[in-house]
Amino acid sequence: MKLLHRIGYYLGGFSIGLILLAFFLNGKKVSCDYGPEARVLKNINLKTLHISPDAEKEILARSIDSATLKNILKYGDIVFSKSDTRKKPCGIYFLEGRTQDALLDMKIENCDSIATILEVMWK
Repeated sequence: MKLLHRIGYYLGGFSIGLILLAFFLNGKKVSCDYGPEARVLKNINLKTLHISPDAEKEILARSIDSATLKNILKYGDIVFSKSDTRKKPCGIYFLEGRTQDALLDMKIENCDSIATILEVMWK
């Protein structure tokens, strides 16, 4: 069998497989959170969110609504070099996010069932 025929069969089977996957996975809530940053953000977003009084003062001072806060928690960047992930009983994560007006940093305590925003800092 010639090389060109082999490539044709391979591409034909590969395209049929892609079409079948698209058909079966269409409309499903499938996520590919394999990286460490994506897993931490997903873990934080699945938990009950609490805001410390100090962080709440900063959020109210800049008049950030809950939708913007959720957006930052969903699409922000975890800075592992500034985080204390192995702290007992709850890890501390440093998150960088962006609002329409400015950049903001948040310190989040990630416990078993609760995630707490400890501190909000503006850049």
